[in-house]
Amino acid sequence: MSHNKEHHSGTVTMESVGRLAGVSQVTVSRALNDPSKVSAKTLQRIKDAIELTGYVPNMVAGALASKRSHLIVALIPSITNFAYSEFIKHFIQVMRGHGYHVLTAETGLSMEEEESVLATMLSRRPDGILMTGINHSAKCKRMLLGSGIPVVEIWDMTESPIDTCVGFSHAKSGEETAKFAHKKGYRNALAISAADERALRRKDAFCDTFRKLTNNPVKEICLDTPASLELGRTSIAKAINEGFRNGVVMCSSDLLAHGVIIEAQTRNLRIPEDIAVIGFGNQNFAPFTAPSLTTVQVDRAYLGSQAATALMARIDKKPLQKNCIDIGFEIVERDSA
Repeated sequence: MSHNKEHHSGTVTMESVGRLAGVSQVTVSRALNDPSKVSAKTLQRIKDAIELTGYVPNMVAGALASKRSHLIVALIPSITNFAYSEFIKHFIQVMRGHGYHVLTAETGLSMEEEESVLATMLSRRPDGILMTGINHSAKCKRMLLGSGIPVVEIWDMTESPIDTCVGFSHAKSGEETAKFAHKKGYRNALAISAADERALRRKDAFCDTFRKLTNNPVKEICLDTPASLELGRTSIAKAINEGFRNGVVMCSSDLLAHGVIIEAQTRNLRIPEDIAVIGFGNQNFAPFTAPSLTTVQVDRAYLGSQAATALMARIDKKPLQKNCIDIGFEIVERDSA
């Protein structure tokens, strides 16, 4: 009877694997959860039966028994944004080395979407969660704290993380960019920023610091869509048409900065003599723009591996020297400013 049921549903069960291997369902379960408790000969028969049937163990059921799912959830705003995809790659490499698989989900820049994605992912009972940023809705925080699952927040810094955080200060990077521009002799500035909360914090800190150092207000262009090369071009075109000259342009991303360089050059403006340009992210094309792009670098490979190491320590209940790890940033000076 059960055989017919399996046949009609197309589902291979642990029981059918056991029948094929000539062992009980309990023995199959034992082999999957703790192979050392099964003889080598029996284990091989079970492996052969699994291979033959294509059986996929129910890891959720296994996780309930072992308290480990070997699944990590990583929530990031955008899977196409180079800054996020690069640190996630290094995060995954380290987690894989510890026997974990990473399930990545895109949340956009909406707290409501992050809430919705998180609720779905928590139902999978992952062993750890990576969250991008430190600003989450109250409901999001309640879900994370209530789950008791280790959490690492990345790409930002806070004195009061949900669990642990690895990142850098966006406000400080904005301040240091303004100090760098002032030191280079620029007294006139334009800030072009994407709409995401962290980019706006960098922009605000840049504008405040530059104004204090020069007594000159900074012209601001805030975009309501993600950064692109096109928006870099259209933004600087608007500013130039309104009379912007002889100043520095602080961009919230290298992509915008590259667009600014292209548009300025099509108008026969010299960089950095007429317009200087500073980006953010030190993307792989930044050294190869003409002129090469001055930008703010965050070591994304180090960020990803440090986040994974911190999260593994929390999963294994090992003490961390500190629960906030500041990896810092560096201004990379090239020819554009």
